[in-house]
Amino acid sequence: MIRNRFSLVAAAAALSLGLSACGNGGGGEGDGGDAGAPIKIGIIADLTGATGDVGTPYNEGMLAYIDHRNADGGIDGHKIEALSNDYAYEVPKAEQLYKQYVNDGVVAIQGWGTGDSEALRTKVANDELPFMSGSFAEVLADPEESPYNFVVAPTYSDQMRVALNWINEDSGGTGEVAVFHHDSPFGEAPVADGQAWVEEKGYDLGYQAYAMPGGSANYVGLLSQAKSQGAKYVVIQNVASPAAQVAKDIKDQGLDMKVVCLNWCGNELFITTAGADAAEGHLLIQPFAPVTSEKPGHETIAAYLEDKGESIDDKGAAWVQGWSVMDVMAQGIAKVLDDGDEVTGPALREALETMGPIDTEGLIGDGTVEFSADSHRGSTSTGVYQSEGGQMVEVEAGARP
Repeated sequence: MIRNRFSLVAAAAALSLGLSACGNGGGGEGDGGDAGAPIKIGIIADLTGATGDVGTPYNEGMLAYIDHRNADGGIDGHKIEALSNDYAYEVPKAEQLYKQYVNDGVVAIQGWGTGDSEALRTKVANDELPFMSGSFAEVLADPEESPYNFVVAPTYSDQMRVALNWINEDSGGTGEVAVFHHDSPFGEAPVADGQAWVEEKGYDLGYQAYAMPGGSANYVGLLSQAKSQGAKYVVIQNVASPAAQVAKDIKDQGLDMKVVCLNWCGNELFITTAGADAAEGHLLIQPFAPVTSEKPGHETIAAYLEDKGESIDDKGAAWVQGWSVMDVMAQGIAKVLDDGDEVTGPALREALETMGPIDTEGLIGDGTVEFSADSHRGSTSTGVYQSEGGQMVEVEAGARP
């Protein structure tokens, strides 16, 4: 029911654009500088593809933020006009949508996956379109490599470093780590950096990576290989559903292994899909505050949802993540307008790089996101949680590599 409601919001936004867009064709030049003109944002969403289990609530959270902001008058009197479409985790489809959005005159893009974000980063640089996404691949945070990409939370590599620091301490300084990863650029993104971190820190940790075949009914075979390695820790860089299957397989096989999930499986969906018993005790590296952590920013979300007849208790970390990423972009747009400038791609990039700390009311990392001309890595801090009794229980706030 909730999914359908927000899908209708997206459809209404797209229909509104179809009726009103004049297609100015100028990449990076929107019409937010005109009094009251809408600010057009293109959204590339995975609702039905390989990562749709977390992509859908992420998209819902983003659209909910836009609905909330517009109901509150928009940004300095300008409504946000969202163009949101499903690309089903297919890079060619993402490239097609991107071209469509450029022709429609958007001023920025909210993307999704690592493969498509990396495929588009040269284009967004050439078109001068600020680009945020659900991907936290390290290359996207380097302005020299990706001058118009912004990563609001710790990169996957930073999350891996936090995970390895925790494992090193938990294991007493020696142990074997198996890294199970999605067989894609997203899954592979932090693998080499994790190995480098073990060597840089001088940890006495074995480290071996295993690609997770898509569509597998179970991961008993991979766990058998990890057992042969002697692994007691399984770091997972994948979405929630396959990670939950790993947890169930560990329980069913009676293995003495602890799962350590990074961002996209470090959430409530992992716990509910695995079941509380199978998920019990596993660790979750999650930069975006789940509602059980009760951060100040959750109060705004709770009030918005209550007005809609919904409850924040029904929303997970992926939903909060979509809301938060859109909020960071909106605060950058507000800075452009406060400065009396026209909302263009270059102006938004400069605002994000120079506006200093962005307050997220505790929803991202230690609560603030800050970019600079030298770094588009908005934060290096993350929450660390443990699954206890079917809940995400905070173990450490603001953990850094």
